[in-house]
Amino acid sequence: MRDYEAATAFLGEWGRFQRLVFFLLSASTIPNGFNGMSAVFLAGTPEHRCVVPGGANLSAEWLNASIPLELRGGQAVPSRCRRYRLAALTNLSALGLRPGSDVELESLEQEPCRDGWEYSRDVYRSTIVTEVWQEEHPLSDHGRADCLQLPADLLHQLGDVHSALSHSGNGTDLKLRGGLHTGDWQMLLLALTIPGLFCIPLWWIIPESPRWLISQGRYKEAEVIIRKAAKINGVPAPEVLFDTAEMQDWKPQQQQKAILLDLFRTRNIATITIMSLLLWFFTSVGYFGLSLSTPNWHGNAYINCFLSAVIEVPAYVIAWLLLRCLPRRYSLAGIFFLGGGVVLFIQLVPADFNVLSVGLVMLGKFGITAAFSMLYVYNVELYPTLVRNMAVGATSTASRLGSIIAPYFVYLDAYDKYLPYILMGSLTVLIGILTLFLPESYGNSLPESFEQMLKVKCFRNRQQTTGIRNAKESPKVLVTPL
Repeated sequence: MRDYEAATAFLGEWGRFQRLVFFLLSASTIPNGFNGMSAVFLAGTPEHRCVVPGGANLSAEWLNASIPLELRGGQAVPSRCRRYRLAALTNLSALGLRPGSDVELESLEQEPCRDGWEYSRDVYRSTIVTEVWQEEHPLSDHGRADCLQLPADLLHQLGDVHSALSHSGNGTDLKLRGGLHTGDWQMLLLALTIPGLFCIPLWWIIPESPRWLISQGRYKEAEVIIRKAAKINGVPAPEVLFDTAEMQDWKPQQQQKAILLDLFRTRNIATITIMSLLLWFFTSVGYFGLSLSTPNWHGNAYINCFLSAVIEVPAYVIAWLLLRCLPRRYSLAGIFFLGGGVVLFIQLVPADFNVLSVGLVMLGKFGITAAFSMLYVYNVELYPTLVRNMAVGATSTASRLGSIIAPYFVYLDAYDKYLPYILMGSLTVLIGILTLFLPESYGNSLPESFEQMLKVKCFRNRQQTTGIRNAKESPKVLVTPL
């Protein structure tokens, strides 16, 4: 059977049909961007402090001094999870003593936030976090770690924000309020979700891949789509696209069904699959980790998120140029080294150079974004048609797992503000090194079968070495007639 590219060469490379499918597929991904980064605002954690009940008989001075100070970011700020014991403050206030002058605040006993929290509205008017309340046990009974755990857990629950969420740990039981409430985050979620409904008709508009249909033995359906594409492009189609005899010969091979284990059928494809899963997983950790950390950067959270999105535009342009002009392995490795290296460098920037730190984060986001977009193309080129969709699905699943883990990297700044960047930068550099061992697909046709798959670099070198050794051991003798 003729090669697919040869059979469809009469369509041209960039006709009206190809442009139509390309732009419709591109439009379908726009709503994904809305919801992908919505967690930054839907589950944002505003500044908060313990609530002092309105019925507490405290003077104005003791009310202002009821929250102990803690060191955060090099500055003394009110504690988020502790307050001075209310009963002691009431007695001291009744005696007419003044905080600071008559009573040393550091000597007073502290207690957790037994009456909930009050949230700052300077940045967010309403988020999911502000609507979480305690049912049985106070969150702060278990210290700061649980306080930071809550936003990380909420980041994974945006697809089901109106149902109960249980967080079990040391007896803690937290739940989201059931039902729809009025508030800013609900309207934002609704506005971000509705555009996705307009993509549903694309199911009937965008055709199935003819290449995939052929791999499944569905030649008539593939021929209908190809002839329709020829009509849209305004080019004549040949009378016979696929020879009947050739189709019968290839039918048993093309109609074989692939299963997930086929991604590990041979040592070569298993190595490629494992390396691809690691690449997608850690790239997703870096991408979503930097994206979700925008509220922690210096400056306005909205401006930071806007800049984080804008930097992706030149990243995609650079990725497109690299894919057209340079080998895949070296391009990806270089981009990974750039993104991971600058993120690692953030810890060396003095604390006063906040703008430089934000700039380095943006440059790291630029590199990881470019690499992420290139992985889609590179991954497709490594696998044969029979398992190509399955391979993309498996690696995409690994990517989703990375996005689930990413918020936990962000909240490691509770221990050290540079720790998330050290981990994400190190992992990004590591997968850059890993990329160099993958086969080079630049300039090669898409493989149609497992036999046409490219070899992993170490396997290819071993095979060549073995071939040379065998050639030396068994030299061929040329016999020519006299």
